[in-house]
Amino acid sequence: MDDLAIRIAHQQMTVEQREDGCLLLSTPEPLGDYPEVLTDRIAQWAQQDPQRLFMAERDGEGGWTGPTYAQAYDSIRSLGQALLSRGLSAERPILILSGNSVDHALLAFAGMHVGVPAAAISPAYSTVSTDFSKLRHVLDILTPGLMFVDRAGPFARAVSTAVPTDVEVVVGDGSSFEDRPSTPLSALKATAATADVERARAAQAPDDVAKFLFTSGSTGMPKAVPNTHRMLCSNQQMLLQAFPFLSEEPPVLIDWLPWNHTFGGNQNLGISVYNGGTLYIDDGRPTERDIARTAAALREISPTIYFNVPKGYEALLPYLKADAEMARNFFATKVIFYAGASLPEAVWKGYPELAKATVGKAPPLITSLGATETAPCSLAARVGAQVPGEIGVPNPGVSAKLVPVAGKLELRLRGPNVMPGYWRDPQRTVEAFDDEGYYKIGDAVRFIDRNDPDRGMFFDGRVAEDFKLSSGVWVNVAAMRLKALQHFAPLVRDLVIAGADREDIRALLLLDPVECSRAVGSADASHAALKQALKDRLMTMNADATGSSTQLAAVAVLEGELSLDAGEVTDKGSLNSRLILSLRADSVEALYGNAPTTITLN
Repeated sequence: MDDLAIRIAHQQMTVEQREDGCLLLSTPEPLGDYPEVLTDRIAQWAQQDPQRLFMAERDGEGGWTGPTYAQAYDSIRSLGQALLSRGLSAERPILILSGNSVDHALLAFAGMHVGVPAAAISPAYSTVSTDFSKLRHVLDILTPGLMFVDRAGPFARAVSTAVPTDVEVVVGDGSSFEDRPSTPLSALKATAATADVERARAAQAPDDVAKFLFTSGSTGMPKAVPNTHRMLCSNQQMLLQAFPFLSEEPPVLIDWLPWNHTFGGNQNLGISVYNGGTLYIDDGRPTERDIARTAAALREISPTIYFNVPKGYEALLPYLKADAEMARNFFATKVIFYAGASLPEAVWKGYPELAKATVGKAPPLITSLGATETAPCSLAARVGAQVPGEIGVPNPGVSAKLVPVAGKLELRLRGPNVMPGYWRDPQRTVEAFDDEGYYKIGDAVRFIDRNDPDRGMFFDGRVAEDFKLSSGVWVNVAAMRLKALQHFAPLVRDLVIAGADREDIRALLLLDPVECSRAVGSADASHAALKQALKDRLMTMNADATGSSTQLAAVAVLEGELSLDAGEVTDKGSLNSRLILSLRADSVEALYGNAPTTITLN
């Protein structure tokens, strides 16, 4: 057994079969103690190792800059005093419009420390949206008393158009708006902390709201998820028990994942703070334009645990293959962690192969399962997975209920990391839980080996996405989508599966223009060479199809840009397939009507 296997906790799961057909899953390991408020950890590290680097971001000259733990805690106390003096609370919280930054983190932690929750929302709601409908919706739900932007310019139109004039706007770089007053963040940082800060911290209860996050769901309109102190702190303790190596040395993270999402803003930021680590804010993104910035960061900083989404790993792989020094730096990481979707086969195989060629061994590829409503991690794979999609076993303190539904096992969750309900939305709260208090996450799972529960679970798609063909045969949409993406890569960056109540399964494709141009010289859907390339992949994909539920009968290219305002796509690029199929019914009809743009097996 190698040294890393010793530092990852043993994976165990107990299974209870109930008379009603449901299964209850848990791990025998009890959940350990955890702090009342996450900022208690910042105070702890500020006292134990005050000069340790808390967080760093690019300084504009190619270097890194950021506060120590002692400096960060001093800023949190000063900002907390400034928030208290404004009479802010969960009823009048902080709204953060801009992306990841040191100032963003300090302000959010200051609010958490003194009982003023912050809500980071997607910058796209203010900078990409044209009608600001989601921003207005968020404002209506939260009724914020203070808003933060890192600089005025990119947010000027949104602030002028949608933000009520009684909401104070604080600007990180001190820039100003033409049509309304603003406050520089430096003024809040200069506030002298008093004993009121300690009293406010002492008044925090575990079930008080620590922060808000928003999740759009299938409706396309955001829902406010209150994340309590208990949710955040218990979830970090769960992660520490799953991965004890996090406490053996301060973790080092390089991370771009946005803090308005639970993966980056709860799990990753929380891991750094909970374990006294340092988080380097990666200003890159898994896009053609920005992935080089991520690669540059990884040449300079060696992470002890690395997090990304499948698209990020796919975009990084060519850089790692081309730069041996960067690869050695990267593969010093103890764990490679992915979430958000399953890894394409080429990426799944590519990383271990390159790691072994570079440093002689491969870090385990690990994923988990959770949601914004669960803080997020509820099941975690504690050992290196054998195939993509292994999600491990329930965390200590989590009870998982599996409910038989249409031939699948629907997953439901209960534990200290699960939300109390949606903010100011009692109807959706009632709908989100069953009569035993289990949160209905909407995912299906299956055993890797029913006779060996300790091997854990496998993600089996979204329950609501699966459908029946007109023949009555069920279609596993997640499996079909993953298989199609593997066969159509790299020409296709994503796709939407259709076929509910139809005779066969078909798909609308979102092309990758760069890869299409590189492969066949054109990204025009009507180009003969591109159409032939797509048909060849369709034929290859169906070579091993065993029936209508596993055969993709036809495809067509989805025309036009997906709409963020309409909810077809999130700012991370995730597709809302149900909404796309509904809003683009004409495209679906053309696909099934064998329009000239449809590519079929014939």
